[in-house]
Amino acid sequence: MFAKKVDDELELVLVHPALAMKYATIVEANRDYLSQWMAWAPHVKTEDDFKAFVKNSLLDYANGKSMVCAIEYKGILVGNIAFNTIKPELKMVEIGYWLDARYQGCGIMTRCCQAMINIAFNHLKVEKVQISAAKDNYSSRDVCERLGMTLEGVITNKEVVSGRILDHAVYGLYKPQ
Repeated sequence: MFAKKVDDELELVLVHPALAMKYATIVEANRDYLSQWMAWAPHVKTEDDFKAFVKNSLLDYANGKSMVCAIEYKGILVGNIAFNTIKPELKMVEIGYWLDARYQGCGIMTRCCQAMINIAFNHLKVEKVQISAAKDNYSSRDVCERLGMTLEGVITNKEVVSGRILDHAVYGLYKPQ
């Protein structure tokens, strides 16, 4: 199983079936918050839903399409981070993430994103990392800015989440030459 130690507090762990119940518990506790920004949040509710998520994630990982990791903070599952898409032909990955609201403000997501960026540039050998965040999700956009990413533009009417049409702010970071 893939695991990447980020620092003394954080570890990224490739998703696996034993995490399904923990995911269900976290999402249930954060459903209202997550449903503001994540289209899937209102729909995944049971351990079986998360087992299916893990199974699909591992299949996509095996096929080189994505890499989904649990975020463990001091040994506790607190969120998720992923290369939602890996596009070798474009030498690009797109990162997506979510975090238990109780753990926000601790620098967890910025540190985890930096670890994923390092994996992308040094192991996957891509040239660009991209993050799309809802235009009004300022916490997520702040992560992108702390990482030194450049706002490349805003895509209007990108997705429907909880009955709202959201625009996406798209950030990019290129591998240093």
